Amino acid sequence: MAELTFRREAATEYDQAFAHVTRYFMPFVLRAAHVAPGMRVLDIATGTGLSAEAALSAVGSGGHVTAADVSAEMVRTARERIAGAPNASVAVEDGQALSFPDLTFDAVLCNLGLMFFPDPARGLAEFRRVLRAGGRAAVSVNTVVEYSYNHQINEMIARHVPGLADAVSRTFGLSDERRLRTFFVEAGFADLDMHTVKHTFVLPSFDAYYGPFERGGASTGQALATLPNEIRAAVREEARRYFGDKGGPIEAVTEYRIASGRR
Repeated sequence: MAELTFRREAATEYDQAFAHVTRYFMPFVLRAAHVAPGMRVLDIATGTGLSAEAALSAVGSGGHVTAADVSAEMVRTARERIAGAPNASVAVEDGQALSFPDLTFDAVLCNLGLMFFPDPARGLAEFRRVLRAGGRAAVSVNTVVEYSYNHQINEMIARHVPGLADAVSRTFGLSDERRLRTFFVEAGFADLDMHTVKHTFVLPSFDAYYGPFERGGASTGQALATLPNEIRAAVREEARRYFGDKGGPIEAVTEYRIASGRR
């Protein structure tokens, strides 16, 4: 398995693994995009729709949120999440080749998605294309593996599956602020803003943290599923030691870089 993937189990367990993380960080992304009531918003790489759900609360009944993801399984889950919202739509979309006309949205959001794009610069250019004049795009990306919530586990897995090493490295390809800023500038964005947000999540136990991944959640769980049982056990034990598990609560320090720009 040479890539980090998002299949059925990834979507099923994703919320259990990441709902609390997304709900903490999304307000920072929404503020960076200047999302306000009545806006039309595109949430690209929406995953299971957690970020789109946050955007719906921000735009209110007078706005509209389009939730899109390249994964049909994630889109299916997102559609179930926001099916009751009359001002939401869900679509399978490639963030590097969006099907929407120019000047469609007031804001574009991409929470922890841009670093998975094969060509992030092309993605940002597409974000700008579909924005109306004065609209903002805001993204969040990982900074360092130690503060990535789960990618330290991917790094452990990659030691057993060398083919995953490049995929894990790419998830931190936008961690350098200068590189990310350059992509925004080259895409034509102005009025750039970049800052980091760090938070310590306290989980009631190691199993509460690791369980969703062990059951196939997110890219981490999909990678774990490819391993023989003895290697899965070795990765679990390494992760347990990494988080200092002593049978009680554990801490997962997580940091995002929030970057935004105006069309």
